[in-house]
Amino acid sequence: MSKLVKQMQMEALRKTFADVQEMVLLNIQKLDARTTTQMRLDLRKRNIRLHMVKNTLAARVFKELGLEVPESCWVGPTIVAWGGPGIAQLAREIEQWAERIKSEKPQVIFEPKIAIVEKRSVSFEEAKRFPTREEALGRLVNLILAPAANLVAQLRGPGARLAAQIKSRTEQPEASPAA
Repeated sequence: MSKLVKQMQMEALRKTFADVQEMVLLNIQKLDARTTTQMRLDLRKRNIRLHMVKNTLAARVFKELGLEVPESCWVGPTIVAWGGPGIAQLAREIEQWAERIKSEKPQVIFEPKIAIVEKRSVSFEEAKRFPTREEALGRLVNLILAPAANLVAQLRGPGARLAAQIKSRTEQPEASPAA
């Protein structure tokens, strides 16, 4: 491959991955074209993209972009998956496809290599455990509202007990005076 072609490919990789903060590197082998197309279309509907890269060129570009990728990840075929609402959703979608393909076609190799989050590498298993954006916002709202809910419960508790005692007193029949 000529130097000019390599430079053009590296420039294309730079443009593609310059703004990408979260991605998963995959090793996919022996997958037929029909299944590959079906997987790409399904993932594209979820705004997830797949791109097969040449390891030497991608390693250089990722290093220039400041992405931490261990050298061991640049062995064998490498496909980069990125997009979607966040790394957790991306990892879960990839995991679903990996399980589906392995069950239908046991001869296919479909292995996640590593996940990259905010320019740092993390294991794929760890990326799957990250909360989605909605889950994180839900937890945050819960943390914000919890002290107020506790305060309201503490204020209502004694008042509710007092009201219950007053109500029970008013509902009791009055004892007739002794003759």
